[in-house]
Amino acid sequence: MAKLIDGKAFAKDLRGRIAGAVQELKTKHGFTPGLAVVLVGEDPASRVYVANKAKQTVEVGMNSWEHRLPASTSEADLLALVEKLNRDPACHGILVQLPLPKHIDSAKVLSAIDPAKDVDGFHVVNVGRLSTGQEALVACTPVGSVMLAKHTLGKLEGLEAVVIGRSNIVGKPVAQLLLAENCTVTIAHSKTRDLPGVVRRADLVIAAVGRPEMVKGDWLKPGACVIDVGINRIERDGKARLVGDCDFASCEKVAGAITPVPGGVGPMTIACLLHNTVKAACAIKGIATPAM
Repeated sequence: MAKLIDGKAFAKDLRGRIAGAVQELKTKHGFTPGLAVVLVGEDPASRVYVANKAKQTVEVGMNSWEHRLPASTSEADLLALVEKLNRDPACHGILVQLPLPKHIDSAKVLSAIDPAKDVDGFHVVNVGRLSTGQEALVACTPVGSVMLAKHTLGKLEGLEAVVIGRSNIVGKPVAQLLLAENCTVTIAHSKTRDLPGVVRRADLVIAAVGRPEMVKGDWLKPGACVIDVGINRIERDGKARLVGDCDFASCEKVAGAITPVPGGVGPMTIACLLHNTVKAACAIKGIATPAM
């Protein structure tokens, strides 16, 4: 049976290290990192997520600002708020919660965020820096996924890694991060021939395709490490359940280590957002980032 990779415990430990770094910045450099989160509309899942971000931001000692705007907010007004936050020296990270209402161009809003404050790692400047091996703010879920893989396996150098999914939010950036760790990386997707055969080569599997329980145990190389990024709501036996992109029951029997859903990659996302905010604050101030 596979070892369970406890993302919840790892995220808690990471937040503790972040809190220590924030305290060091306050004591030695006299400033407090600050994160602004913008929520447009009343999407229930987004509201819960934003509330959790604000709570955890405050818990590690950082400044937190929430901007809750009605769904009727115009694109121009949202862009004006982003520009105001870009100019605010106390704000080091800006996150505009997606999805946005249909009348607002998400790409236009994300590109308006100062790349130095783009703690979600979605700005094309940060994506370009990542792909060319430069220092960048990187999307939180890919960063968290690689952290868990390194914690489980030690160094990743030389491993064959298969990323299932090619989204801009997870698949592509996690592949870039794995290349930087000197993995041999294959990005598989819906047009891949013999997907099970491709996955079976992998020492490390990152499943980020958004299809519930698609990856089966017989797709895996025995002993492989499986990082399941998927969070899918399904109904089973008359009850709503969260499941990953991997069929956990069959994969657990073959894998060497696997993230559960929930409790695996999910808790890492906010922790890595806080991590990015400290990195952004230090870069803006021109000082070295404390160890985290």
